[in-house]
Amino acid sequence: MTPTGALLADDPLWLTIIKVVVIFGFLMVMTLFMIWMERRVVGRMQHRPGPNRVGPYGLLQSLADGLKLALKEDITPVLADRWVYVLAPVISAVTAFTGFAVIPLGGQVSIFGEQTALQIADLQVGVLVVLAASSLGVYGIVLSGWASGSPYPLLGSLRSAAQVISYEIALAMSIVAVILYSGSLSTADIVAAQSRQWWFVFLLFPSFVVFCVSMVGETNRAPFDLPEAESELVGGFHTEYSSLKFALFFLAEYVNMVTVSAMATTLFLGGWHAPWPLSGTVLDRGWWGPLWFISKMFVFLFVFIWLRGTLPRLRYDQFMAVGWKLLVPGSLVWIVLVSGARALRGSDVTPSEILVVGGVVLVLLLIVAFLLPQGDSIAQNTAPGGTIQRAGQVPTAGSNYPLPPLDLVVPQSPSRRAAVTPDGANSNGTTDGGPPTGREDGHGTV
Repeated sequence: MTPTGALLADDPLWLTIIKVVVIFGFLMVMTLFMIWMERRVVGRMQHRPGPNRVGPYGLLQSLADGLKLALKEDITPVLADRWVYVLAPVISAVTAFTGFAVIPLGGQVSIFGEQTALQIADLQVGVLVVLAASSLGVYGIVLSGWASGSPYPLLGSLRSAAQVISYEIALAMSIVAVILYSGSLSTADIVAAQSRQWWFVFLLFPSFVVFCVSMVGETNRAPFDLPEAESELVGGFHTEYSSLKFALFFLAEYVNMVTVSAMATTLFLGGWHAPWPLSGTVLDRGWWGPLWFISKMFVFLFVFIWLRGTLPRLRYDQFMAVGWKLLVPGSLVWIVLVSGARALRGSDVTPSEILVVGGVVLVLLLIVAFLLPQGDSIAQNTAPGGTIQRAGQVPTAGSNYPLPPLDLVVPQSPSRRAAVTPDGANSNGTTDGGPPTGREDGHGTV
């Protein structure tokens, strides 16, 4: 048992209940605040005010929207599998809350005279608990699409199944290097390891990049929101949901955002510890921990909103290519480099030198692999005669490009059209389709 686990094992039942209620309330408030923050930030990016009517600065707009959603009519499709249809949003919401149970929000404090840690539970496999909870949450999306009895939700659920397989692998691989450096799967031990050395975002920057990209794909957020692509799947897996069932999916999405942001803070940004100038001081212990933790977590939450307001949605083949052809191979090479650096401890070559050189080589290889032309794109650009269609070259009829009619003529606007006389001239003295040369006003052409 870890030291933090031994401290938490002595918690009385009433203290554990208080922690659970506080964490539940914190996640609910964070959901309401994140909805408001997202609408305000995206509105600022699009030069509009965003919510500013209900409450001061529009802070109560999210609460009003939630109450309105709860009062909506609850409709169940006729072809739906009723039990699975109801169970799916519950699975998504419960698993989203479960992952936060092993996140350390602070160090040792005193609550009503009881010495405890600001954490519900510290397991020796705490990292695997978060990964398992995020994996099980996808079952809610898959089951909701299957049980709705409609084609578009089914397509969204199938996309989600493929998405979680690809990006869950990359997410797990990015954590392997952190486990090797900290020597533990406990989230509290990982935070303690970063207090004795540099934060892992500096030592293991490639792992940090892979984790950040994977957590955006794992939470179905833009530009990776393929399971709920409104422009092509109406609304994706939750198209047939309404009222409180839809609200549970909405809640699960934002709670997952908070959970993965908290996990990134724990694994790479030192957890609840203060930044470097203040580390080891009185501001780096006690009740100051939650302040530093939430501040770091908000950096990731802002990036989620920033991505939604700036990047368009990827095509599905591009999205899967990033996971399988870029993140997974890069993570495998990086794990080998980290393992070699850990094995060479105590030799003349320092592990930091190996990681720096290996990281630079890895980034260069990934850039070269990303810029190389893909085989399928070359095949699509090959003309029937065997010649390759170069970029910028105008495609000809008979090539593999879908061409519009070459004699396509844009029609005139209705305001410019006039009746055509039998000899082919308009009433304004011009031939059909040509610009008017003037108008007859009884005094000549003006």
